[in-house]
Parts: sequence; structure tokens; C-alpha cells
Amino acid sequence: MRSSFAELEPFLSWVSAGHDVAESLAFIERSRESWAKGTEFNYAILTADDEFAGSIGLMTRMGPGILEIGYWMGTAHAGRGYTTAAVRALTSVALTLPDAGRLVICHDVANAASAAVARKAGYVETARVARDPQAPGDTGTDVVRDYRP
Repeated sequence: MRSSFAELEPFLSWVSAGHDVAESLAFIERSRESWAKGTEFNYAILTADDEFAGSIGLMTRMGPGILEIGYWMGTAHAGRGYTTAAVRALTSVALTLPDAGRLVICHDVANAASAAVARKAGYVETARVARDPQAPGDTGTDVVRDYRP
């Protein structure tokens, strides 16, 4: 996914020119540990030809009863509906979980691509929250979107 770093770096703090195989393997190990703890569930997004296209995750970091969906898509696969389809699929799964009192997507106000995916998947803006910027393109304002079927 190095070919996508220029597009991803503005809004994802973990993306940098120094990101390497060791960091990717560490992420996979942390994902396994988080899955076992029940705090985060990360998935690969694959094309119909089993090509890695991006990633999506379901997280509990916003507190009890709130499940947050996060995602990113590689540049070569952006704009094809893969991310929206993945968000819709993970939303359907999340709604069956006992802790799914509220489903949310959070993104920086400047991240138009994430906003478009969230809207297409049925998430509506419910709040804007100030925070410290964590990536080069962050404005310091997160848009919080709740799922509204």
C-alpha cells in the first residue's frame, strides 16, 4: 500500500515513508491481541480477485455501548464502492452484537472521502468534536456520524 501513502498520510497518523514490513507485522500482532480482548476487530478488504484493497475495523475505543467503524482504501481501488460496501457489511454485523447500542464513524472535517463513504452507508452527522491534530492534514475537528437506517 506504499503507493497510496500520499493520499492516506494527511489523515492517518500511522502512514509515513518509514512504515515498513516490521510495522505492518506489529499491527497484525496488535490486531490479534485486540481481537482476543474484544476491543478491536480489523479486517482486510479484498477485491473479487482476492487483491488486497484496504482495511476496515470495528473498535470499542469510544466507550461502553458504542462501536466505531474505521476504514481506509488504497488509491488504486478508491472510488469503486468497495469501502462503502465494506462499511455496510460491517454495520450489518455490528448490529447483531450485544454491545451495539450505537454505531459511529468519526473522521476529520477535511476528509471528504471518508465523509462521502459514511453518508452513503447511512451515517449522519451528530456532532463535531475538537481534538489535537494527529496527522498532517488534520484540522483538529472530528465529525461524528451515527448510523441511522
